[in-house]
Amino acid sequence: MTKYFIFLLLPILTFAQPRLDRQGHRGCRGLMPENTVAAMKKALDLGVTTLELDIVISKDKQVVVSHDTYMVSDIATKPDGSPVTKSEEKSLNLYQMTYDEIKRYDVGRKPHPLFPQQQKQAAYKPLLGELIDSVEVYARAKRMPQPRYNIEIKCSPQTDGTYHPAPAEFVKLAMDVINSRKLGNRFNIQSFDVRPLQLLHEQHPNVVLAHLTANPKTLAENLQTLGFKPAIYSPYYKTVTAELVKACHEQGLKIIPWTVNTKPEIDALTGLGVDGIITDYPNLF
Repeated sequence: MTKYFIFLLLPILTFAQPRLDRQGHRGCRGLMPENTVAAMKKALDLGVTTLELDIVISKDKQVVVSHDTYMVSDIATKPDGSPVTKSEEKSLNLYQMTYDEIKRYDVGRKPHPLFPQQQKQAAYKPLLGELIDSVEVYARAKRMPQPRYNIEIKCSPQTDGTYHPAPAEFVKLAMDVINSRKLGNRFNIQSFDVRPLQLLHEQHPNVVLAHLTANPKTLAENLQTLGFKPAIYSPYYKTVTAELVKACHEQGLKIIPWTVNTKPEIDALTGLGVDGIITDYPNLF
């Protein structure tokens, strides 16, 4: 009778286990051109639960999906087909370009020196609204679960007004697009810059926030700088220890490290009890 009772409970206990949040970094940068619609679709095919992506602002106040605030030479090709060079990349400032100008640059054909497995194809930097719309249609057509979105605001105090607007305007532009897509609770916003997170905490208290870190400070020190407890703490993966995982969980925080690109490291961090993994290679999950 006891064995039979335990057997009946097994499906319930298995179902109750916390599920690892499998996040595709910039879609799946190791396999497809980063932050493109194609990368997001491929990540869904690989079973990610959350699409991680970055946003910047164009001259005409469009919310553009891009990790960098300029055309990076590693990935960008000019409209005439010539490559963007290292010496000129920062002069191709997206905040000083209209979206029509940005869209003319290809970011999918150039072989990436760090990601030899990346499939090459014509691609451009999409608008945030376009990317969400395309992903939602794709997921429905494939009868996949609707994904979550981990949206990073790319800004810093040093480049306010030159490579992006100040946080208040940046947050408003981003939230206008996100709210128009009616995602409900299927998104969170992350940033290394505490200022947009602080604004969101005050103005949009229901939005899930993630604090990105890449420094040797303690959890307590980083939270003191932020000024509140976010839902998610996202440190550089090499700074994650069993003690840090325990400290986050004791404070009610999820811990989701970035960017973990080998199977042994994914397994090791999962073994420590992290709540999610951000990776360029979601095929490793």
